[in-house]
Formats: sequence, structure tokens, C-alpha cells
Amino acid sequence: MEPTTFTNSASPYGETLLQWEIDEYPKHTRSRLWFILVIVIGAALLLYALLTANLTFAVVLLMIGIIMLISIVKEPAKVGVIITNTGLIVGDTYYEYPAIRDFSVVYDPPEIKYLYVDFRSTWQPIVSIPLEDMDPNQVRAHLLPYCAENLERMEEGLTDVLRRMYKL
Repeated sequence: MEPTTFTNSASPYGETLLQWEIDEYPKHTRSRLWFILVIVIGAALLLYALLTANLTFAVVLLMIGIIMLISIVKEPAKVGVIITNTGLIVGDTYYEYPAIRDFSVVYDPPEIKYLYVDFRSTWQPIVSIPLEDMDPNQVRAHLLPYCAENLERMEEGLTDVLRRMYKL
């Protein structure tokens, strides 16, 4: 998919500078061994929860299993990412530039291509946005006039590493 740059497109959130689409969640290709291991580990943990009468843990395990099953069967929806002159829009969420502390681009293709956005509020977690086929220099150039860049973040976040390694 080609990145799209708009110069005259206006919205309630400002002028659209750059936009692309990402998957709602990463879709992984999993082997038969992965499925066998997940089922065995899940069943063992569920049995342990039932034997120790820890029903809360059993319910949490069942919820995790259902969520994983749904994410395996259902195709992820496409979510739009839009960089405007007033903020960043990811799906239905709008982040104003004053709320953003800094951003960083972690780029080590073919697997690691993320834009990380950190916020001033300690309660708001760092948002990781896949860059897909976007040129990281173009994304960086559009964000630099509006917010600071964190040049110290050189690696992907732990959750992204675990998600990629264990295909979660």
C-alpha cells in the first residue's frame, strides 16, 4: 500500500498531512506445534486452577482462551492512522500534540517498524503504531515540527517483542 500525503484535506482535527492503515492487531502465522503447546499449557493451567479451587484464575484462563480463539478465527479490521497539523489520530482516538511528550521511530526491517508515542500523563501508556510500508523518514519529518523526538529509544518495547516472539 502506498503512503498517502494530503496537503489540502481539512477535518475537525486539522489539516491531514499523512495517513496510512494498520491492522487492528497483528495477524500471525502459527504452526501446528504452537497450537499444541498452547492447548497443553492452557489445559494444564486450567486443571491446576480447578484442583486448587482457584475459580478466578480458571475464569481468567477461559477468557484468555476465548479471546485468542476469536483473534485466530476473525480477520483484524483496518484502522486508520492520520497525522494532522494539530495531533495524531489512531482509529477513533485523537491525540493532541500538547499531550504528547515525545515520539520515536524504531525501524529494523523486515519485522521491526514502529512509531512509539509517549504522553505527558503518567497514566497514559506508550502507544506503538506499526509503520507498515510507510517511509519512517517521512513520518518523522511530519511529526518533528509539532513534538519532540526521543532519540534514546532504539529498540522495540517489551510487549512488542513478546507479541512477535510468541505470536500472541
